Amino acid sequence: MILILFGVGVVAQVAGGGIGDHDSIAWAWGLGVMLGVYVAGRISGAHLNPAVTIALAAFKGFPWRKVAPYSVAQFLGAFVAALIVRWNYTEVLHAADPHLTVKTQGVFSTLPGNGTLPVSEWGAFRDQIIGTAILLFLILAITDAAGTPPAANLAPFVIGLLIVGIGMAWGTNAGYAINPARDLGPRLASFFTGYGGAFRDQTGYLYFWIPIVAPILGGLLGAGLYQMLVGRFLPSAEPPEPGRIPTDETPETVEARRG
Repeated sequence: MILILFGVGVVAQVAGGGIGDHDSIAWAWGLGVMLGVYVAGRISGAHLNPAVTIALAAFKGFPWRKVAPYSVAQFLGAFVAALIVRWNYTEVLHAADPHLTVKTQGVFSTLPGNGTLPVSEWGAFRDQIIGTAILLFLILAITDAAGTPPAANLAPFVIGLLIVGIGMAWGTNAGYAINPARDLGPRLASFFTGYGGAFRDQTGYLYFWIPIVAPILGGLLGAGLYQMLVGRFLPSAEPPEPGRIPTDETPETVEARRG
């Protein structure tokens, strides 16, 4: 939810109000991820992303029985947060785009070529696979206790920087959804609040499935490549509970801090 409040919020500010630029968008998405992980990391592992959850289940021992409830929670959080942004920016969005067309649809969900550039649906699909593969490869590198991970309290910061980097380097072809919940939740919120064409792109193609399927495939690819190229060569280490942010704390230090 925090991710979308910052991410969709900044796009509404830039696209609707004309305040900020592409760098503002990249940094706000990165900050949204960082803060979301800080908030939920100790509770759920703060996946924030079904592609992450599925990849961790496939390659890191995260329980498959938790994949569906985690993914539903991620979609619901994104949906509710997008409704808040939509409500808050109602006047601005209607002033910029009175008929609520594809011109401001990109505030909520992604489009090939960000709605303006000549990028095909296949180009967007390919882009989302590559971008999410990069995301999962590096998330596993950052959080792998057997490697050289940052301290637990720095991991969310580094992951936030990763999102900024992906946004700055891989944002043109498809708006770097790299997260099915981030795209479908706000897309549904926009559809239910006046954007009748929310499920289609600027050419009329039924586009909504691409930012769902491609990130899942990309996440599996990236996690698999990490395991094949890096993970299996690392020395063994006592892993954290699957799907959780690593921490330096022990039961003794937790008890001492509480006392």
